[in-house]
Amino acid sequence: MKVALVVTNLTGGGAEAAMLRLATALGRRGHSVHLVLLENRIQYHVPADVKVFAVNEGSASTGLLGKWLNARRLQAVFRRLGLGTDCLTISTLPFADEVASRAALPNLWFRIANTLSEEIAQLSASDPSKANRRRERYRALYEGRNLVAVSQGVADDLRGPLGLREARIVRIYNGFDLEAIRTAACVSAPGLPEGPFILHVGRFMPQKRHDVLLDAYKIAALPHKLVLLAAPSMQLDSLIQERRLTDRVLVAGFQPNPYPWMRAAELLVLSSDREGMPNVLVEALACGTRVVSTDCPSGPREVLRGDLARGLVPPGNAAALADAMRAALLDGWRRPSAADVPTEFTADAMAAAYEKLAAP
Repeated sequence: MKVALVVTNLTGGGAEAAMLRLATALGRRGHSVHLVLLENRIQYHVPADVKVFAVNEGSASTGLLGKWLNARRLQAVFRRLGLGTDCLTISTLPFADEVASRAALPNLWFRIANTLSEEIAQLSASDPSKANRRRERYRALYEGRNLVAVSQGVADDLRGPLGLREARIVRIYNGFDLEAIRTAACVSAPGLPEGPFILHVGRFMPQKRHDVLLDAYKIAALPHKLVLLAAPSMQLDSLIQERRLTDRVLVAGFQPNPYPWMRAAELLVLSSDREGMPNVLVEALACGTRVVSTDCPSGPREVLRGDLARGLVPPGNAAALADAMRAALLDGWRRPSAADVPTEFTADAMAAAYEKLAAP
């Protein structure tokens, strides 16, 4: 089977990492996989057997004209690679989805990685007219199309609040090679703190709520250092300085291999207001790391099952997050094992589900 995966770039996001894992998983099952980037920007390690092609050497142009030009170039890449009607095409994230849609690519599925109505609701609080435009943009792009939802929460959001009545929606969880994660976690990583630390993995962006994380960390008053795997930024530094935590918080930057950091951490914390399917929760469990997370839409409740669900707290509540952090570390919550990762989150389960999309 020929498969084309279309994404803007491979620069440090969860959706980008998920597409790279999907390419690897499908390739190992004997499929011919082409990872097509709209711009040639790569931060992740790409396995030798994954074929990567870039539509643009520099940044992809935006706006109506830019999307039209990128669509034409994307069509040319598909023709050059011989990717025709026998190819299954998966695109992810709205910009790449719009370009792929304009290019009228064959057997096209859009992978939806976020709860879009939550994004619109947050935007509505500050700019209602922009929120309405965003809603109409998503409805025009996704209504009546083939959609892969990365969680049940995302699927429900598409059918319910976003109001997509004619779309074909299939839920496929992000899949992980658990053995490969555990192997990568044992690699030495320069810069790891010597003492015990709490870890947060995620870009500095509004939905990740670093402000809530920092407030919770200060309230918890734990002896552990807080390590943020995020690119340094003046805004993030300001949040840290305002709380007088400069000496206790390490901004360690993006790490292509975050698993040694997860394995070494006493606790991983997710503080988001919204997610699609937070990969870091599954990865932390695979590394044997305790997890505390906001019970945000969507994903955390689908990953943290059984006694692990005690680590879920309401979004935006720094005090509740602090209480859970203290309980996890001071009450001696057990370290999770690979058995705590639901089988739906394995690489083979994911690849098999995508193979079914190509079935007549």
